[in-house]
Amino acid sequence: MATESVVPAVYGASDRPPRGDYSRAGADYTCPQNYAAYTEQDHETYRRLFERQAKLLPGLACDEFIAALPSLGQNLGAVDRIPRFDDINERLLKATGWQIVGVPGLIPEVPFFTLLANRKFPVTDWIRSPHEFDYIVEPDIFHDLFGHVPLLFNPVFADYVQRYGEGGLKAESLGACEQLSRLYWYTIEFGLIRQHGAMRAYGAGILSSAGELQHAVNSREPQRLALNLERTMRTRYKIDSFQQTYFVIDNFEQLFDMTAADFTPVYQRLEQLPELAADARLSQEQTL
Repeated sequence: MATESVVPAVYGASDRPPRGDYSRAGADYTCPQNYAAYTEQDHETYRRLFERQAKLLPGLACDEFIAALPSLGQNLGAVDRIPRFDDINERLLKATGWQIVGVPGLIPEVPFFTLLANRKFPVTDWIRSPHEFDYIVEPDIFHDLFGHVPLLFNPVFADYVQRYGEGGLKAESLGACEQLSRLYWYTIEFGLIRQHGAMRAYGAGILSSAGELQHAVNSREPQRLALNLERTMRTRYKIDSFQQTYFVIDNFEQLFDMTAADFTPVYQRLEQLPELAADARLSQEQTL
């Protein structure tokens, strides 16, 4: 059993306990990738997911993501095995000083922020079952590797993620984790960027989902707003459906510059403002 100090984390609403063997985790919630535990079915599931998602990227994913995806060590249409973390780390450490570390599943905020602040990205080491091929509640190895890791090869985006981790540790001490978590959700997980006169996805939750990728970039249903720090931090989000609002940036430097400021006065202002629903539409806002 997991020790008292190493227990699963739960975010959002769910009617089942978190998955993953937390007895394997150390005090920082990391664990070695148990590569020998993957079955041939696991490798086949990863291959099918990778092949399907890679085919959807042109015209929908940002240039930086498409350029970095081969850094996982696999050609876009020729993946047949789950990657080994150690192999990726050889390339990632040289590129941006980051490493990926295995975790058994979702982890609490402070260990998560601490890992990011130290340029270590937690990657769930198990993969979904075949009947979850199209949708899974928790992030698995495909979501984490395919969705998150390629952009860690981009120096500006990699620095933004580290700054986010540092900011998360401060937000925890100020009781502002909920507000900061929304920034993570609407940028690192579900962010859009303008490129070539059109919308492109850079958020991992979009890039690793066939349905969300089409919805986020092409659907007329959601609203798309220019990224604004306070608006983003006030906006709740959906964990069990496509997003109703997306926030859009012009470049990754915009993200990095935004996190240079001290967020303490931002949190203080937010205390005086109401939260906004995920689909809130404000009269003075202009959609993109």
